[in-house]
Amino acid sequence: MSTEEQLAGTVAVVGFPNVGKSTLVNRLTQSRAAVVHESPGVTRDRKELVTDWNGKRFLLIDTGGVDIADTRPITRSIADQAREAVEEADLVLFVVDARQGITPGDEEIAQILRESRKPVVVVANKIDDPSQEPLALEFHRLGLGEPAPISGMHGHGTGDLLDDVVERLPGGGRTEIGADAIRVAILGRPNVGKSSLVNALLGRERVIVSEVPGTTRDAIDTVLEHGGRTFVLVDTAGLRRKRKHRQGIEYYSELRALEAAERADVALVLIDSSEGIVEQDLAVADIARKTQSSTLVALSKWDVSTMTVEDVRGHLTRRLRQRPPFVAVSAKTGRGLGRLLDKVAELYDKHTARVSTAELNRILKELREARQPPSKGDRRLNLLYGTQVTTRPPRFRISVNDPGLVTRDYGYWVENQLRERLGLEGVPVTIDFVRST
Repeated sequence: MSTEEQLAGTVAVVGFPNVGKSTLVNRLTQSRAAVVHESPGVTRDRKELVTDWNGKRFLLIDTGGVDIADTRPITRSIADQAREAVEEADLVLFVVDARQGITPGDEEIAQILRESRKPVVVVANKIDDPSQEPLALEFHRLGLGEPAPISGMHGHGTGDLLDDVVERLPGGGRTEIGADAIRVAILGRPNVGKSSLVNALLGRERVIVSEVPGTTRDAIDTVLEHGGRTFVLVDTAGLRRKRKHRQGIEYYSELRALEAAERADVALVLIDSSEGIVEQDLAVADIARKTQSSTLVALSKWDVSTMTVEDVRGHLTRRLRQRPPFVAVSAKTGRGLGRLLDKVAELYDKHTARVSTAELNRILKELREARQPPSKGDRRLNLLYGTQVTTRPPRFRISVNDPGLVTRDYGYWVENQLRERLGLEGVPVTIDFVRST
């Protein structure tokens, strides 16, 4: 049953690079959802977060720093994303650095906001002491109303800011996604085309795509409807295999990617099939298993790959414990995209399904007959009774005469047999062998 709720409105957070937008977003949402680092330009895509203040829930859109004078293509894409966020917003928070005073970049953004005719609150940030509040007065010159002096870092003035925000919101905003939505984390090593896949699925430029590896640093949530189902797609930073290769921003971005996988139902592991399946791809897929997401492999660039279906199936079956299914796709031509979403929905249904106790015990009876259980001395393991204890993903409790008789090899065999007989390929299967009482 969906638990959808209408939000009070949408608030976009914009400003020049390094004025503290992400720190403010983290403060307003009481989260660490935005990557915060002292380097300018850390936030590139726009990121949507639901926040609550005094019982009113609204959508907050964190955007990349807008530097109109910078002509690099990636910077232009960031500016375009910020403009689109302003178009979608009911209210704009224009964040400025009160200690720097008005900069030419601030004046350029202010002109864009005046032309948008959207309600704007100028947020004079980095006022870390009440005695510094007069610094905010200079920003009257921007012609966008009374500046709000705050400290995103320490929280000074943010309560008053939130009071002002919820008072200005019109109500009747977009509908909050319900609990029945399928959450999909898109994972992969750096620069395999995750953002291009998201944009192809959406049919528009929602996530910045660049030839520069590591463009996506935050985990970005995007909603998509397909076949009567709601999907929440989470594009994430590229995952490197070895921790020693992760430094600074990249390290924290990868933590966000892991957190995205942990809150996802299905992890879509994207592999560039023109390069074959490499060790780093397998490491990413194993991370998905460890976060308890069900796993689906998407093979991009299949039209230029020299691999066969049998090669892929054998590789994934031999090397990955969850034995994930796979789909060949092309972000450029659109090949396989509908089938990919259908497969995600099918995997989600298995991820959340419950096996009847009667069916599970029928399978356990077959397993007892198919392979003799291990023994120690004159004692032999006996699979007595099983039941499913949780879903999302499935967890089974099997009562045995002596858990100490369960060998690693036999435990894996039981797991693989359950996965095969219940059609749970790609689904993490956890089995607790417990002593019968």
